Amino acid sequence: MSVAAEVPPVGELLRTWRERRRFSQQELSDLSRVSTRHLSRVETGRAHPTAEMLLRLSVHLDVPLRDRNRLLLAAGYAPRYRDRPLDDVSVAVVMDGLRRLLDAHLPYPALLLDDHWDIVDANAAVDRLLVGCAPELLEPPVNVVRVCLHPDGLADRIANYAEWGGQLLRQVGHRAERTHDPRHRRLAAEIAGYVDGHTGRTGAAAAPAGPVLTLELVVDGALSRFFSTSATLSTATDAALEGLHLETFLPADDATRRRFDGR
Repeated sequence: MSVAAEVPPVGELLRTWRERRRFSQQELSDLSRVSTRHLSRVETGRAHPTAEMLLRLSVHLDVPLRDRNRLLLAAGYAPRYRDRPLDDVSVAVVMDGLRRLLDAHLPYPALLLDDHWDIVDANAAVDRLLVGCAPELLEPPVNVVRVCLHPDGLADRIANYAEWGGQLLRQVGHRAERTHDPRHRRLAAEIAGYVDGHTGRTGAAAAPAGPVLTLELVVDGALSRFFSTSATLSTATDAALEGLHLETFLPADDATRRRFDGR
């Protein structure tokens, strides 16, 4: 006989998010204008929160949209945020706009990634970066962090692997801390093994020499240097769209610019 997993009471979930954000009840009360007495009663199950109260607290606790829906469901309310597939017609105009940004970034690489760093789409320049990676790493869904740091991916072509790998590991760890998503935690543990194994062979990371950390990657037999930017949909009200981010790479020196400009 199968037994469905029990959903924790809404008060327990709320307390868990408050503790994850390292807020005292008083600090959350000051931010949200909900009394500490009422917060305490909600967390212990002696009072039932309104949907509006849960949403207000979620904003101050920086709860991801999918988890806001879980809070609402635990309290007996309907979810407020849609979680549509990215090929759904209702988000087509957003996805089309993002893909236009990918193409507009040519001849330099740009990727559209989901919340777990899986590639949703990429422009043609990305193909040049991935030449030589093991075929199994390029089977969808392709995780760009794994491809970068895996020994059979880009690892041996990244000249500053220790610095770049350390930065990616911090990013994944930070997101795992924010979301407490098991997939983020597993990815962080996986790539920590790659980084530790590689830096154990090459020594500790050196301090970055320039004003920004660059990716120093051998492309077409020559060392190319890029700096990256990341953009998100800050006004997303759909859980799937909330996790999307656009990663763009720009030349960090004239040689890289000429190589990708075709000059």
